[in-house]
Amino acid sequence: MGGIVVFGAGGRAGRAVTAEARRREYAVTAVVRDPARHPKLGAEGVTVVRGDVTDPGSVASAGRGQLAAVHAVSPFSGPEQGFDTLDPDFFVKAADALLDGLASARVRRLVAVGLFANLLGADGRPVLEDPALFPPEIRPFALAHTAGLNRLREAGAGGAGSADYESGVDWVMLTPGGGLEEDAPRTGRYAIGGERVPNGARVLSYADLAVAVVDEIERPTAHRTRVSVFDGE
Repeated sequence: MGGIVVFGAGGRAGRAVTAEARRREYAVTAVVRDPARHPKLGAEGVTVVRGDVTDPGSVASAGRGQLAAVHAVSPFSGPEQGFDTLDPDFFVKAADALLDGLASARVRRLVAVGLFANLLGADGRPVLEDPALFPPEIRPFALAHTAGLNRLREAGAGGAGSADYESGVDWVMLTPGGGLEEDAPRTGRYAIGGERVPNGARVLSYADLAVAVVDEIERPTAHRTRVSVFDGE
């Protein structure tokens, strides 16, 4: 059984995915920008390495010999951070580097964590376009994230049932369909939706998001597309 490389392993989603992968006895390569800032990340079966998700060479180095990769990197921690240091092309660069680097390393499966803001609302518009649902001050980050999703789509638009995903990097983006709660328990329950905000979706725990991520590595159900994931109770 090969291992899983987790880019952004120091963040909330990345830590949850790392824990879920170890629960299932996968070796994990935890990629962070500064290992010194994450002294508690290392554990049995977890190798912490320095890496840059926007650099194809760094991606290839971390991915070599791995079964699959997870992209949970975010350069934005919240509105209080501001946008002075935000690179609007960050997620586009990451998409390019992941597709090129993972292909070079012969890693077939990539699961990325998406952003609620670019799911479609009831009116068919992205949530980020509705100020009643999404804070306008966070719009620059949402646009940057959406640009990364669009770059993945441009690189390979084969859908489920298409023979196209049999070659290259088979990616999927799992987008939480509602809120995420860090300290909520792992239930193992979740549901997969489509491009729209799910009706009545409840808060999903990070632990159950991680269950969905690792399930999509073990038993892929969506190919080169973005889907929503939400509490399946």
